[in-house]
Amino acid sequence: YDSGEYDRALAKALEIARVAELRAEQRARRARGDRHLLGIGLACYVEMCGFGPFESAVVRAEPEGTVTAITGTSAHGQGHETTFAQIIADHLGVDFDRIVVRHGDTLATPMGQGTGGSRSLVVGGSAILQAALRVQDKARRIAAHMLEAAFEDVELADGRYRVRGVPDRALGFAEIAARAYGEGLPPGLPAGLEATEFFRPPQLVYPFGAHVAVVLVDRETGQVRVRDFVAVDDCGVRVSPVLVDGQVHGGLAQGIAQALLEELVYTPDGQLATGTLMDYALPRADDLPSFTTAATVTPTPVNPLGAKGIGEAATIGSTPAVVNAVVDALAPFGVRHLDMPLRAERVWRALASGPKKA
Repeated sequence: YDSGEYDRALAKALEIARVAELRAEQRARRARGDRHLLGIGLACYVEMCGFGPFESAVVRAEPEGTVTAITGTSAHGQGHETTFAQIIADHLGVDFDRIVVRHGDTLATPMGQGTGGSRSLVVGGSAILQAALRVQDKARRIAAHMLEAAFEDVELADGRYRVRGVPDRALGFAEIAARAYGEGLPPGLPAGLEATEFFRPPQLVYPFGAHVAVVLVDRETGQVRVRDFVAVDDCGVRVSPVLVDGQVHGGLAQGIAQALLEELVYTPDGQLATGTLMDYALPRADDLPSFTTAATVTPTPVNPLGAKGIGEAATIGSTPAVVNAVVDALAPFGVRHLDMPLRAERVWRALASGPKKA
């Protein structure tokens, strides 16, 4: 299976959301017959992702010290270029802004599997890492020759290739790259400084998390407003936490909209009535609260990065959390189930037909 401490994510979500205080507020609202019914919804999920069969990467140092990386995945807004460049910068000692990540060029890219199923960092990033480590190994051999030291004594530290214990004897990556394409290489070491790798994942990875939604339901109109939302997601090691937060925020917006707004509506003669953005209900900024996001970090043992997927995680937990919250708000009316989307009319009818008024 995979690594997972599922109780940690749940306990953290409940703590951040202050569920005990919310339950006290809910009881008080019900006791005084408040117009706005408070509902608390919880959803826990485990997702499978990181599909194979493999992914490819090329990491090539240019003679002037810049690095070009070519990946078989293809980004369309996720930020692969940033994340892959971070991996390379950390493992080659190259400045981030001297790394170029290319994708989607079938003339230059080795065979790859593309993007899908939250696999790009897990599989594509692992291929990038393995290629970078091979380049690092060769760079250390060249540095050892230039510094007249044993290969085993050369380390990469603080962005410099230096002799262990003698930090003043050090070289920058650009100096090593220039030597790789020039004269004076160690005997038997070929020219150039690049590597091609194919990473084949041994199995899937399983990110998980716990989400808590807090909603207010207007008992007179059936209108639902998401007041607060807490998401605790565990996607293993986070190479770029800012990008992870961005993907979580987008997934929450999509998942909440599925619960409350989005629907394919057909006319009686089978024509799609919500086929344009004039008719299809997408969420707006004022439909959503400011999200509270947090994390637990449980590295996976099945890839060298310890990373799991995040691209779809927030959509999995958010939709049932919101539906559960609305059903929880309507529980005193005998409501135990509602079909999505939970538009105002549908909720109002459930309130009106309930056996009990709270």
